[in-house]
Amino acid sequence: MTSVPQPPVDAPQPGSGGNDKNVAILVWIGGIFFGFIPSLIVWLMNKDKPGWLTDQAREALNFQITLIMAYFAAGILCIVFIGFVLLPAIMILSLVFNIIGAVKVSSGASYRCPLAIHLLK
Repeated sequence: MTSVPQPPVDAPQPGSGGNDKNVAILVWIGGIFFGFIPSLIVWLMNKDKPGWLTDQAREALNFQITLIMAYFAAGILCIVFIGFVLLPAIMILSLVFNIIGAVKVSSGASYRCPLAIHLLK
């Protein structure tokens, strides 16, 4: 009976490379402070390369574009005072989902934001 050799338990998984993980964490955390800029830069640098980092940068960029549309709509709704309630809610959602994304990618898992409109495929 021959056994098939198994990879070591601590072998790196796809998307769990140290550099890729660090960049992905910076993309999600950078979204809190700099909006869509970090995810756009990483996505443009890697859009021709298939991989986990490109996927996470695209997901973060989709989420940031969704936030821009939400801020725009809330800004227009400030005319009827509903926007003044929506703007803080959008800010809190942005903070929460960016932190969740950073925590998920720090463990090497992919993160799909449930509220993001997937414009970039």
